[in-house]
Amino acid sequence: MLIMSDHSKSSPLPTYFAVFIALLIGTGLTVYASGLDLGPFNAPIALAIASIKATLVALFFMHIKGASEKLTKLVVIAALFFLLLLLGLTMTDYATRAWS
Repeated sequence: MLIMSDHSKSSPLPTYFAVFIALLIGTGLTVYASGLDLGPFNAPIALAIASIKATLVALFFMHIKGASEKLTKLVVIAALFFLLLLLGLTMTDYATRAWS
């Protein structure tokens, strides 16, 4: 029997506004950091800010934080595993190239 998820347990409205404000602050930080000359740290800082914002969106707006289904958690873990695998293989290729 298929049981539909109960949306009555969703996050309260103040939580959504707090996450929205955090995302706006993250966007402001991204714009501010893009104007700074941080040398080799430009990309890592931009990626860190983007990762935090993506995590907030996934946890709260995609309701992963309150998910009780094991399948949802398995899908998230599998997606992160394949993302790390993709990044690892890409960095291996990048590190072993002969640059002229």
